[in-house]
Amino acid sequence: MAEWFVGPIMEKIINACSDYLEDQVGWQTGMKNELERLRENHPKIQAVVFAANQAQISDQNPALNKWIWKLRDAIDEANDVLDEFEYMKHKQQLIKNTEETKKRKATSFIFEIPRKIFKIGERLLKMDPNLKRLEEAVQKLDKVSADVTTFLHLIDSAKQEYKEQEVQFYKTRETGYLPKNDLIGRGKDKEVVMEWLRNPSNEHRGTDLYRNISLLSIVGHGGMGKTTLLQHVYNDEITKEFGLKMWVCVSNNFDVKKVIADMLQSLKMERPRCDTLDALQRRLEEEVMSKKFLLVLDDIWEEDEEKDKSKWEDVLAPLSSGGFGSKIMVTTRTDAVALMFAKVIKKKNEIVKLEGLEEDECLQLLNSHAFKRCSSVFQIEVVVSKLRTYGSMEAKIVENKATDIFWSIRDQEENC
Repeated sequence: MAEWFVGPIMEKIINACSDYLEDQVGWQTGMKNELERLRENHPKIQAVVFAANQAQISDQNPALNKWIWKLRDAIDEANDVLDEFEYMKHKQQLIKNTEETKKRKATSFIFEIPRKIFKIGERLLKMDPNLKRLEEAVQKLDKVSADVTTFLHLIDSAKQEYKEQEVQFYKTRETGYLPKNDLIGRGKDKEVVMEWLRNPSNEHRGTDLYRNISLLSIVGHGGMGKTTLLQHVYNDEITKEFGLKMWVCVSNNFDVKKVIADMLQSLKMERPRCDTLDALQRRLEEEVMSKKFLLVLDDIWEEDEEKDKSKWEDVLAPLSSGGFGSKIMVTTRTDAVALMFAKVIKKKNEIVKLEGLEEDECLQLLNSHAFKRCSSVFQIEVVVSKLRTYGSMEAKIVENKATDIFWSIRDQEENC
């Protein structure tokens, strides 16, 4: 929540105050300087508050926590004053629009001139209470914001902590070839993939670098079951016809040498000792030479298309020595990644797109993962009807969402 009030709301205050003061006379020069300082400090404030939230360090740092609350209070006060200005502006506009006739307007104009002159006089003398409140609110916000320099050092420590969390996150995302869940609702998709594995490539072999290799991309949103589907395919009897099998989880921590080393480890059950790209490529080329292989590249993300294309060319080049009938299957969330792979190995873009599950399949999924201790089918059906708005999700996501809804329903029943 903190990013919200130091982001859009604070930016709105700075811009609105600047716009309003453009119409005023020269007395507000000091406030202009304060607004310029606020504009300068705004990115620093956002960085500190974001770092505090990401690393959850505000609770361990009382001074930072106190400053964030003072900042929030100052922003709220300035925002309230601007809301009042906006209200008065609309009110004056409404009065102006309801004037009855041009003659009355002309008459009122004669009496309006002295009032306008008096208003300018008030502003010149800083007597306007609204302007005075605005000036005080901006001064308070400027004073609190200036203390941001005290906490800039926290950004570096937060970055380091975030980096450590990111490494841990990648470890938890890593997938293996053994399925952990039943394949629910993906029987037809599995058949499509199996049929693709059975059939040799229909493309003319020619003299292309990757003439012996076929490519299939499994595309779907996160949690749709892409990994589970390929785990079940990878362990099926049909894959025994491949002399070599490799499973590599790529995720969004993509490194060329790591992916090649992971392929070799998947083949030889030990980490290769070579660490240069050239040595790794030569070793992989030797391992797959003239052999029919099956490679699964799981969880590929899109970063920079041109850079990614060049890096994947380095990864896939050694595989071109593989035997006829070799297959590569990739899982990704985007069509762009699938298209990029097709360009790299110069093949047509073959895709299996995972769609949402049917309602009875959702029930089966919920029953096997979310409600192992629940015997009420009716309760599960109520949950499914509520989950329709979320779309299709894989077991763990469904389990989290459904369990929350289920216990909410159970509490309501007990309180009746």
